[in-house]
Amino acid sequence: MSFTDGWAALNLEQTDRVPRTEYSAETHWDLVSAVTDIKVTAFDNSELQSKARNEFIKRWNYDFVWSVWVLSHIFGEKKTSMGHAEYASEGLDFSTEIYSHFNDVREVLNFDPVEEYGQIDKKAVIEALNAHYDENKENFPDAVNMTGCYVSCVSGLIEMFGWELLLEACGYDPEKFGQVTNRYGDFILQYFEALAECKSPVIMVHDDICWTSGGIFRPEWYRKFVFPNLKRCIAPLIDSGKKVLFTSDGNYTEYIDDVAALGVNGFVLEPTTDMKYIAEKYGKTHVFVGNADTRILLQGSREDIYNEVKRCMDIGKQCNGFFMAVGNHIPSNTPVENALYYNECYEKLGRR
Repeated sequence: MSFTDGWAALNLEQTDRVPRTEYSAETHWDLVSAVTDIKVTAFDNSELQSKARNEFIKRWNYDFVWSVWVLSHIFGEKKTSMGHAEYASEGLDFSTEIYSHFNDVREVLNFDPVEEYGQIDKKAVIEALNAHYDENKENFPDAVNMTGCYVSCVSGLIEMFGWELLLEACGYDPEKFGQVTNRYGDFILQYFEALAECKSPVIMVHDDICWTSGGIFRPEWYRKFVFPNLKRCIAPLIDSGKKVLFTSDGNYTEYIDDVAALGVNGFVLEPTTDMKYIAEKYGKTHVFVGNADTRILLQGSREDIYNEVKRCMDIGKQCNGFFMAVGNHIPSNTPVENALYYNECYEKLGRR
C-alpha cells in the first residue's frame, strides 16, 4: 500500500519499491484520461475531475501527496499580483491582472506585516488546517497526507511585494529590508505555531529561496535574515514531533547545508539542485524527493527518459528515504506517451 511505503520511507525504513510522488500530473487531463479510462477535460465539473484525479493518484501509486494550506490568501487584498503565464490545461490559469498594494520602495522598507495583517485567530487557523488535512485524507486515503505553509519567508515577500519592488528594496537598503524580513518572520510564526498544534503528522514548508541560476540574494544576507527566520518558525514543528519537509524551486545546492541545519527531515527539489550531493551527505539521515528533469519528458526520446529515471535511481535507490518524482511538475503540455513511458521506467527500475 502507498501509505505503508510512504510512511516507512519518511521514517527512513527500507521498502521493496522506491516510493514516489508527482506534481500536476493529476491535472494533466489527457494523461489522467489515458491512465484511468475516465474521459475528463479541463472544462468538466469538479466532481468528475476529482473522481478522475483521485483514481489517477491511486493508479500511479503516489506515496505522499504534496499539499499546503497557508497560501497568499492570508494577505487578503494587501499583496501584489504579477499576472500568471499559461501553465494549466487549456490555459485556465492565464492572467493579465497586475496590481500592487505598494507604491514605492519607501513603503516596502517601512512595512510591518504584523501591524498590517494583525494577529491571527489561532483556534480558527488550527481548525482550518485540520479540515484541510482531513479533506486530503478523504481524497487520498492510500497515501501519506499533510498540510503546510507556502509563504514561509522569501515566498511570502514575493507574494506581498512582487519581484520588482522586492529586488529594488533589497538592493537599495539590504539591512532595512532585512528588518522587514524579520518583521515578516514575526507575522508568519503565528501560522507555524498553529501548524505545530494541528493534527497532521507531516508538514510541508515551502519557500522559493532560489531561482534556476541559484541564489537571489548574497549568501550573507540569507544567513543573516532568511535562515534564522525559517529556523525559529520551524522550531515549533520540530518540538511537536512533526515530520518536516522543505521545498524550494530553483537551484539551492549552495544552501543545502543551511536548510539541513534548520532541523528539517527532508528536501524536495527540482532537477537543478544537486541530488547526488544530498544523497552522499544526508542520504542516511534525511528524506529527499526528486528529481527527474521535466524537460526530458517534454522533449526527450524514450532512451533519454529511461536514462533520466536511471540517473535518479542510481543516486537514490540505496537511500531508504528517497522518493521518485519529476522535478517541477508534469505539466499538461507533456506528451502523454512520454509520461506513460516515464511511469513504465519508474515501475521497472523502482524495485529494490
